[in-house]
Amino acid sequence: MLNILFEDNHLIAINKPSGDLVQGDKTGDVPLADKVKAYIKKKYNKPGNVFLGITHRLDRPTSGVIIFTKTSKSLKRLNEMFKKSIGRLSTKPSNLKKGL
Repeated sequence: MLNILFEDNHLIAINKPSGDLVQGDKTGDVPLADKVKAYIKKKYNKPGNVFLGITHRLDRPTSGVIIFTKTSKSLKRLNEMFKKSIGRLSTKPSNLKKGL
């Protein structure tokens, strides 16, 4: 069962428990992304394939919030936001000293 923290037309935020896989791997275990796709397909009665963008990952033993995007446009925009945020932090040595 999914623990959905937030959902709108563009994003869905899931509380990922420790032990869940975000993306498929060689184990063949069902990844969280596939579970979310199935949820969206059923809830909104979508025919065909469901788009789901993975904006970031958490290691399998780690719990936390995973943000998926429901459209390619929101995936692109969120990736740009992450890139800008990381760029600002990594280019300012003073931020590293402050632990930011």
